[in-house]
Amino acid sequence: MQVNAKNVNKANAKVSATISADVLEAKVNQLAKEAAKTANIAGFRKGHVPASLMLQKYRKEIEGDAKNRVLGDIVGDGLKELGKSLNDTIGEPLVTKFDEKNGNIDVEITISFRPEVDVKGYESLLPAYEAPKVEQKEIDERIDNMLKMFGSLEKSSKKELGKGDFAKFDFEGFVDGKAFEGGKAENYILEIGSGQFIPGFEDGMIGLKVGDERDVKVTFPAEYGAAHLAGKDAVFKVKLHEIQEQKKAELNEETLKKIMPNEQNPSKEMLEASIKDQIRTSKFITLLNGEIKDKFAQALTKKFNFDLPENIVDQEMNVRFRNDWYSFSDDERKKYQEDKKALEAKLESYKEEASNSVKLTFIIDELAKVNKIEVSDQELIQTIYMEAYRSGRNPKEHMEYYKKNGMLPAVKMAIVEEKLFLHLFPLPEDEQIEKAKKASSVKKAAEPKATKAEPKAAEKKPAAKKAASTEGAEEKPKRGRKKKEEE
Repeated sequence: MQVNAKNVNKANAKVSATISADVLEAKVNQLAKEAAKTANIAGFRKGHVPASLMLQKYRKEIEGDAKNRVLGDIVGDGLKELGKSLNDTIGEPLVTKFDEKNGNIDVEITISFRPEVDVKGYESLLPAYEAPKVEQKEIDERIDNMLKMFGSLEKSSKKELGKGDFAKFDFEGFVDGKAFEGGKAENYILEIGSGQFIPGFEDGMIGLKVGDERDVKVTFPAEYGAAHLAGKDAVFKVKLHEIQEQKKAELNEETLKKIMPNEQNPSKEMLEASIKDQIRTSKFITLLNGEIKDKFAQALTKKFNFDLPENIVDQEMNVRFRNDWYSFSDDERKKYQEDKKALEAKLESYKEEASNSVKLTFIIDELAKVNKIEVSDQELIQTIYMEAYRSGRNPKEHMEYYKKNGMLPAVKMAIVEEKLFLHLFPLPEDEQIEKAKKASSVKKAAEPKATKAEPKAAEKKPAAKKAASTEGAEEKPKRGRKKKEEE
């Protein structure tokens, strides 16, 4: 079998060959013999099954495997002719031609390689930026919210339950007239309007008076974490025992120590500096992920040009098409399923954006190498585990899902990108914050170390909370205070 290979550009090569009927049949017989050695067929001892019987029973499957094996041989021979190895390739080869005529098969395969990327001079493309400013009123609002969190719940004199109030109540959920497991709790504390429970639940409680009972009708979201409840209509029977309101804590020494447990002598000034730092960082991350990244990415893709691996661009085009699939009308979906030319034209419409995305990925990868940005396996695991914890999933199962779907490289690349941009665009230190940090470090150095305190026992949360609000879904409580009161 004659194999011809030629470079199309620095990132792609074309390999062509004609698979004769004899070559294919030889491969079919070879695979039939290999399969016969391990086959279990009644009436034959293992390893003594005739290859002819394997062909009689499984010829179609064996022929499919044989074609794939021959294609693999063609790729291997093509790489040898090009003076390259499998380690030089990137992604899967693309079979761009497979014409069967008179028992022979004309084949053409595109093999892609990692592109050569040179990012010299990227520093001139770094956009100028200013550190976000923080107003005093933003700091005051944050402190006010903290004082509410560290405050206490007290009985309210309000006659009717409204948004912002805390309800102490019993509830039990029913689907199709039957109570479901985990959908019941007594003396539960919930802030109305916090969005902790499924849509419609908290709104359905508004207007209740102490002692009132009501049926609250809701529908579980289609994407709800518990599959047996997802999309189902439900009725929650609720009884309101008490309306409570949040009383703010005073900003005194005791509260400051609760807010800043790692500081030996916390002060209001230190708290304000810390909060200012948090707000500035949050604003900066928003600025970085939006305006700064976009400007830099556009400048990079415009300045640096190199050959892109066709299979990776093709893969990105397909991903974008699949992501848009459910936004198409029924008529459009039908057209793309039945009309091959319409499908190819639609895929082609994604090519420019897909090419820029792939180009930027390789540029970012090279910038990370230049700036010595690395992500350890431990960092990758921690990121995926934290994502699982935030969404209420099992961390090990979440990790296994990423592995099975080949998503780990994409996650790692996202972490690399985040670290790279924080390295390239550091947040300028604020003078006031810097002084507060220095003052804090001086105090810590001068004062004796405090005795390590024993950790408090974890508070047990009612099981019904998860069932009624999210029951294994992705939402999490927004406050630490919503819990069953001890009687």
